[in-house]
Amino acid sequence: MKDYRIRERTEEELQELCRRPVLELEEIFEQVRPILEEVRREGEEAVRRYTRRFDGTDPDPLILHPAEEPEAGLPEPTREAIDTAFRNIYRFHKAQLPRQTEVETMPGVRCRRVSRPLDTVGLYVPGGTAILPSTLLMLGIPAALAGCRNIVVATPPNAEGGVGPEIRYIARKVGASHLLLAGGAQAVAAMAWGMEGLPKADKILGPGNQYVTAAKMLLQNSRAQVAIDMPAGPSEVLVIADAGADPRFVAADLLSQAEHGPDSQVVLVYLPGFDRQACLDALEAQLADLPRAEIARQALEHSFSVEAESLEEAFDFSNRYAPEHLVVQCKHAEEQAGRIRHAGSVFLGRWTPESAGDYASGTNHTLPTYGYARMYSGVSVDSFLKQITMQSLSREGLRNLAPAVERLAQIEGLEGHRRAVTIRLESRGDESGHGNED
Repeated sequence: MKDYRIRERTEEELQELCRRPVLELEEIFEQVRPILEEVRREGEEAVRRYTRRFDGTDPDPLILHPAEEPEAGLPEPTREAIDTAFRNIYRFHKAQLPRQTEVETMPGVRCRRVSRPLDTVGLYVPGGTAILPSTLLMLGIPAALAGCRNIVVATPPNAEGGVGPEIRYIARKVGASHLLLAGGAQAVAAMAWGMEGLPKADKILGPGNQYVTAAKMLLQNSRAQVAIDMPAGPSEVLVIADAGADPRFVAADLLSQAEHGPDSQVVLVYLPGFDRQACLDALEAQLADLPRAEIARQALEHSFSVEAESLEEAFDFSNRYAPEHLVVQCKHAEEQAGRIRHAGSVFLGRWTPESAGDYASGTNHTLPTYGYARMYSGVSVDSFLKQITMQSLSREGLRNLAPAVERLAQIEGLEGHRRAVTIRLESRGDESGHGNED
């Protein structure tokens, strides 16, 4: 890992240091566009063709209905782990359910804001180099709590053309209506356009590789009329460590993200007194028997560390970087929370590993990456809801509001808007068709 000192860097150099490796998406867009169009035209036939090409298998059936599937055979320890994670994630996300807001803005003028669930959502659960049942927990639980009518799950099939018992079990628990055994751009397209036996999604959520990301980005700007959760890039973590931080803990948190993929990026921001060399030694020691060591080493090659002279400087750099995951291994870490402005999810204190949030603490691990934590939030119950405003005026309320509405309509030259008010004010109550409403 390259090492820098914040005070020795110019503003431009610090900005450059915070830029992520370039994602060359234009070439990927060109590869993905034909897939999206073929799925739109041909439906299941195109999905099967690309699944055979990319995954080497042809699932039969292609679409499962979890509620109708037999109970998945899971080892009891695995079931217990999933159930523990489910309970914690459910408990935290249930607390996010919004309450109706109602305000009388002036006498006789009542305004409300109500929440309504999206009808159909598509949840993408990656496969590839690792199965990720935790992602289905993170997406499925808030979708179920929001009250979505159809929860469509897409995940790449395994070598036998099926799906692991973990995914099947969780799909049943979250009430998924459909389980599509396909991955990549073809799965995203199937959810966005819909096809026979698979309802069209209003929104697609979930992480994926560059092809999945490109498909989501292209489809949200297409005639598919589908929303997506957020732009996404490779996984990342930034760790702030002071003199009292344990180098082994810091190394473990860095590796927990580095092992995600060769394009992941990990950043260490350390204060005077932290033993950086001991941390590097711990990285090597832990890499020695890490199953995904080669992947982690590739990620470390384009990762770096920076020395900060103070906590203020360290958090300023972190806010500039806006990491997906921020681990704060500092004395009195909870007291530093107020310094954090931009981060996807934060892990405070030496006993709070990043992996706790990835699996079972209760927070969501579907988070903005690539610096998008500056303007996006991670997935929550809100991701599956839309907000509708409502208003109701009494006759008195219309009288009170009319001068402002009429004047503003005149200024904008919208006479029809003004008349919608004046005609009501000039009418008799019994002519309204609703009696003498107040």
